[in-house]
Amino acid sequence: MTTLPQHTRAIIIGGGVIGCSVAYHLTKLGWRDVVLLERKRLTSGTTWHAAGLIAHLRATLNMTLLAKYSGELYEKLEAETDVATGFRRNGAFTIALTQSRFEELRRLASMAKPFGIEVESASAADVAARHPLVATDDLVGAIWMPQDGQADPSNIALALAKGARLRGAEIFENVAVTGITTAKGRATGVITEAGPIAADVVVNCAGLWAREVGRMAGVHVPLQACEHFYVVTEAMAGLPRHAPVLRIPDECAYYKEDAGKLLVGFFEPRAKPWAVDGVPRDFEFGTLPDDWEHLSRELELAAMRVPALGSTGIHTFFNGPESFTPDDRYILGEAPNLRGYFVAAGFNSVGIQSAGGAGKALAEWIDAGEPSLDLSDVDIRRFFPFQATKSYIVQRVEETLGLLYADHWPHRQFATARNARRTPVHHQLAALGGRFGEAAGFERPLFYSDGGDARAEPALTFGWDRQPWFDHVAREHMAIRTKVGMIDMSPFGKIRVTGRDALDVLQFVSANDIDMPVGRVAYTQWLNRRGGIEADLTVARLAEDDFLIVTSAAALVRDLAWLGRHVPEDARCAAFDATNSEACFAVAGPLARDMLAPVVGGDLSNEAFSFGSVRECEIGMAPVRMHRVSYVGELGWEVYVKSDQAHEVFDLLARRLADVGGTMAGILAMDSCRIEKAYRHFGHDIGGGDHVLEAGLGFAVRTKKRDGRFGPFIGRDAVLEKRESGLNKRFLQFRLDDPGPMLYHNEPVYRDGQIAGYLTSGGYGHCLGASIGLGYVAVRPHERGEDILASSYDIEIAGTRRRAMASLTPMYDPISERMRA
Repeated sequence: MTTLPQHTRAIIIGGGVIGCSVAYHLTKLGWRDVVLLERKRLTSGTTWHAAGLIAHLRATLNMTLLAKYSGELYEKLEAETDVATGFRRNGAFTIALTQSRFEELRRLASMAKPFGIEVESASAADVAARHPLVATDDLVGAIWMPQDGQADPSNIALALAKGARLRGAEIFENVAVTGITTAKGRATGVITEAGPIAADVVVNCAGLWAREVGRMAGVHVPLQACEHFYVVTEAMAGLPRHAPVLRIPDECAYYKEDAGKLLVGFFEPRAKPWAVDGVPRDFEFGTLPDDWEHLSRELELAAMRVPALGSTGIHTFFNGPESFTPDDRYILGEAPNLRGYFVAAGFNSVGIQSAGGAGKALAEWIDAGEPSLDLSDVDIRRFFPFQATKSYIVQRVEETLGLLYADHWPHRQFATARNARRTPVHHQLAALGGRFGEAAGFERPLFYSDGGDARAEPALTFGWDRQPWFDHVAREHMAIRTKVGMIDMSPFGKIRVTGRDALDVLQFVSANDIDMPVGRVAYTQWLNRRGGIEADLTVARLAEDDFLIVTSAAALVRDLAWLGRHVPEDARCAAFDATNSEACFAVAGPLARDMLAPVVGGDLSNEAFSFGSVRECEIGMAPVRMHRVSYVGELGWEVYVKSDQAHEVFDLLARRLADVGGTMAGILAMDSCRIEKAYRHFGHDIGGGDHVLEAGLGFAVRTKKRDGRFGPFIGRDAVLEKRESGLNKRFLQFRLDDPGPMLYHNEPVYRDGQIAGYLTSGGYGHCLGASIGLGYVAVRPHERGEDILASSYDIEIAGTRRRAMASLTPMYDPISERMRA
């Protein structure tokens, strides 16, 4: 019988590469009381059969930094531990077979520059020179990434485990966790087949079993196993040793040289979920049955791509399970509903290249109590409970497995697991021509068709150039700017905060002053102790002890969790999700007052209803609450109504909208308007790693406000320090001189010929007449604004630099006269 410690500082559940990495990095931070529990043997879940590709360039800067760290760690791990990791930087080609894919690759090559990743353009001859067995006659283009490589997955995990042991961690194999103990909203330990262990921190790195281990603690971990395939040939004549990795996403395949053999792996567009009722408890180093028919198309394309496959025997047809998540990004962080319970799981077949950086980031989070960099891309708090339901996750992972090699078009929407959530007026929006996308599970109109009900129209298309719906969005955008538009904003997250100490709690977490009269709204950020932005939202004071927070739909779980973590223990205060209790319709544009006045029946003048105020009104038979705020930079109101009366209110507003020549508008027009107005979007333009002053949001920070009973607001010291030391970057708006090219995000920004930053948002400014970008530019501390703007700026799009005008203030209505009209 294994003898386990009675108490430890941290328990890690799962002995795959990520569990070993978390243990390794916790011990590097000085944690000696670390216990790792593996239900069978180390690496026996999915790590042992991983392909072991090591790539560095990811979709965002911070994900790239973590992947880059993984490669750097694996490169030196063998010298540290004497465990051979098989790591080598043999480089990688990614090949485009279509013009659309080549555009994506060229944009990736541009994006790599500010991210510090070496990417070169490559020709068919370049590919053939390094990979002579590959047919290249149909190549449209390619890129070469010399820093990429490959490694031995199992030995990387074993090296990390040995490194952790050398610094004091204990690792127990063949010990299954059967339960999680909790007390007062916090994880306190685990129950195992060999007895209980108390712990300060529990870390779920259980891989295929992570959803089940989450359920033990009441934590939703949305992942599902799928069958995942590769074939390995016999020794292949003419295959160079250490040939580079080859990725051909248009054929859903990658190629890797392995001891003289060729491994060909697949990311087919429609996957096969496996073990939907739960992974067998005794599954260990397991494989699944062959399925040649499932991969018939991909295998046929591979045989044409590498003709030598036709004359070389197949040594192994491998089918093994791998975990996938709803959005093809892994899951990291502290559970929103249970303190001290952390998760690192769902790596979507990029676990080896991610594990080093992800393990380091999670260990730092555990050690410091907050992440050391913005992890919103992979933060567990981005998910909602419904996404862990069997029906949802099984449908969705059929699609997500193939997304790694799918075209990564801007605005692309998921096709599976749709209609999980609808607003109270969904059918009315559809009848008016709404073409729906999805956000936080909600069906939301992207735009509206001209001819009414769009349900019979062709499927939406996406791409890098202007799509057929570009003109629809332009029409809605210009209606908001010149007449009036209405947007269903019901999916926006709504949090009610009530109680005797509600004001003092909100003063403690908010950078702005929330001690305002009843009937007012404040825009504010919630900061971490470094001054980074953890939330971006509005707070309305509905009564002395009753506040309504409005945030983006995707940020609701995160914001509720952040607030819950920072409510002092002795506070008399309650916070709850009120999203579904009210619908919200935003009416915005120069004619908004004319449109609303007849149905509201009250005085909407500036004198009676000033900007930033809240009033109780009536529309038809429904009591409504109106907030005079705007997310698009125009005169406007948000109309809140109980969900059970939303139907009538919407119909009345829609009729008035038509009467004054306005139009319904979707979220694409809302987004293009906010970019034109230089409004920041949380998760793109601002996050936990962006200081509120460097983000240009100092106007919403009140360092001299009255402290509540819980002391100065979180992050105040960091704000004061940054004011003293000066800013290292500034948030700018850019307008391309050429009205043709399209901006999206991550395009490099050049200042006087040198890379100085990159765009965080991009879109077309239909009123300004060109693509508009938002992003940060490196500056000298205390550098004057006029000196920053005196520089020349270019933005690189797919390898071509485009001249741009820069501004520190919004180019559209810079002093916000229109929304205060």
